Amino acid sequence: MRKTLTFTKQQIEEIIKSYPTPFYIYDEKRIRENAGRFYKAFDWVADFKNYFAVKACPNPHILKILKEEGMGTDCSSLPELVMAEKVGILGENIMFSSNNTPAKEFKKAKKIGAIINLDDITHINFLDQTAGLPQIICFRYNPGPLRKSGVNTIIGKPEEAKYGLTKEQLFESYKLVKQRGVKRFGLHTMVVSNELGISALAQTAKMLFELAVGIYKELDIKLEFINLGGGIGIPYKLNQREVDLNKLSQKIKRYYQDIIVKNGLDPIRVVFECGRMITGPFGYLVTTVIHKKHTYKEYIGVDACMANLMRPGMYGAYHHETVLGKENKSLMQTYDVVGSLCENNDKFAIDRKLPTVETGDIIVIHDTGAHGFAMGFQYNGKLRSAELLLKPDGRVKQIRRAETVEDYFSTLDFSSI
Repeated sequence: MRKTLTFTKQQIEEIIKSYPTPFYIYDEKRIRENAGRFYKAFDWVADFKNYFAVKACPNPHILKILKEEGMGTDCSSLPELVMAEKVGILGENIMFSSNNTPAKEFKKAKKIGAIINLDDITHINFLDQTAGLPQIICFRYNPGPLRKSGVNTIIGKPEEAKYGLTKEQLFESYKLVKQRGVKRFGLHTMVVSNELGISALAQTAKMLFELAVGIYKELDIKLEFINLGGGIGIPYKLNQREVDLNKLSQKIKRYYQDIIVKNGLDPIRVVFECGRMITGPFGYLVTTVIHKKHTYKEYIGVDACMANLMRPGMYGAYHHETVLGKENKSLMQTYDVVGSLCENNDKFAIDRKLPTVETGDIIVIHDTGAHGFAMGFQYNGKLRSAELLLKPDGRVKQIRRAETVEDYFSTLDFSSI
């Protein structure tokens, strides 16, 4: 597999004249096409919806594009709720899935009519006392040791995760809210992350479908929807393949027919909250080489740093890199590609084979359209970069300006010093 770009070196050089590196650039056309593929694959589901995980790429311009493609939002904080509201995503087009949630966030979610997805049995009273119980409630299920197959390496063992209710708590929670007048119910889980295996992803659906049958038989509650979570991965590495959405959909459909339909529970809406697989492959971090260093290793210093892209330093995550204009050159040299943060893990690549790199070269870091800019920070006084949108007609639109030193100081009070 070869990573491809939808822009040329000449285009990027022209963009840099107006927007200096580093910057993120997102490909609107490919994001829209990808959203369409997702919806087409699951067109057997009545009123199918993906609640885009705002945390993956929290920019209102991206949310507006996805709204136009039929998506809602999965929000986990007050600012994410407000951002969704500002682009006109309201009511049950929002799934509010948080944990350890402050009262003001529950109040806001209730006020705008979002579907509230509770993470713990104690949150029932907390929500009731602070905002009142809505007419529809979802609960997040944590299968713990009951999930014996398809355990994801990123999420790890479910019983060690802070999220969700046990099976016993889940049944008790449905019983409690039903007694308090709740009329509509949903079910959710999130037990995989960046998963490329169809079997592991489909096992989540099977687990929840079987649980839905158990809830109906024991509590006489018919679920309105089942949220399979997110977790569909993307192929960061060259030897990986993207998830075949059609095959995944058909496998889930078979489970739906064998479990939901045969037990007389059809229809139940099936929804997702994918973020990474929607925008991840269609965002790029563009950075310029500003130094070369030769000591015990060969280092390439770029003008981006871990504050712009945390995943390689935090997780050891792989992101492919293209040196613009040298795509067809032999990978002759081995480099560590590093930023300027005062931390030794500020590295975008370690022992990476690249063409011979020179100062002034432009490097594109692939697959940064999710959990890239979103995870930025200001340690060491670093400033977060601009975000740009590559329009279908080739124009470039700035959708977030780069931070300035004035921005960095804006919350400080120098007058009292």
